[in-house]
Amino acid sequence: MRTLSNKSIFITGATRGIGFATAIQAAKQGWTIIINGREEERLDEVKKELESNYEVDVHMLNYDVTDIDSIKKAFLWIKKNVGHLDVLVNNAGVLDDALLGMVNEKQVSNTFAVNIEAVIYHMQYASRLMMKQKSGSIINVSSIIGRTGNAGQTVYGASKSAVIGATYSAAKELAPYNIRVNAVAPGFIETDMTKQLSQEKFEQRLSEIKMGRIGKPEEVANTVLFLASDLSSYVTGQVIGVDGGMVI
Repeated sequence: MRTLSNKSIFITGATRGIGFATAIQAAKQGWTIIINGREEERLDEVKKELESNYEVDVHMLNYDVTDIDSIKKAFLWIKKNVGHLDVLVNNAGVLDDALLGMVNEKQVSNTFAVNIEAVIYHMQYASRLMMKQKSGSIINVSSIIGRTGNAGQTVYGASKSAVIGATYSAAKELAPYNIRVNAVAPGFIETDMTKQLSQEKFEQRLSEIKMGRIGKPEEVANTVLFLASDLSSYVTGQVIGVDGGMVI
């Protein structure tokens, strides 16, 4: 088992929000970090910030997670240049709301391609590396909407529910190889997505939270870090809500 300070972690959608916060938490542990994103300029900014503030090795993989060929090349690059992969965080996701009656084929196709198909393919290639080393942790970012649903988010909710189903199945399949697969289900978190809400909708969502406040990306990242670390060495096939009590 690798020590806490000698892990490698690959985070998709790492340029902002929960992905960026997770990269920071991993950097604080001294881990080797591989970050993915579609915006090369922003990726470079994140890389420089992490290396400057935490003196860690950071590698950039600039590609669209819906491009299956690029996913395969990314893991070949990791195998050749890093040599091992201890943690995969499937964080990249899209939110495209629409009421039933307004849902279109493009919306469904794109949402599922990013939110679940990419998750499956990343798990597939990551597990091949992890099987050889007989260890690893995969963390998939789902959503409270994937557990409880929400009006106007049938497509998004379905895709995030699928992430939970994939997590359960992969956990059973990979456990014999000492590879743990878990998910986090964030609630109302302060990200670029929530900043787009009207004040009325914002207050409505806030009223549903028992702790009475919006969550911070780093609070989700802390849970991801727990699942990535050896502290959760006997935890697999779990979905941990990070929602301040929205579902109680």
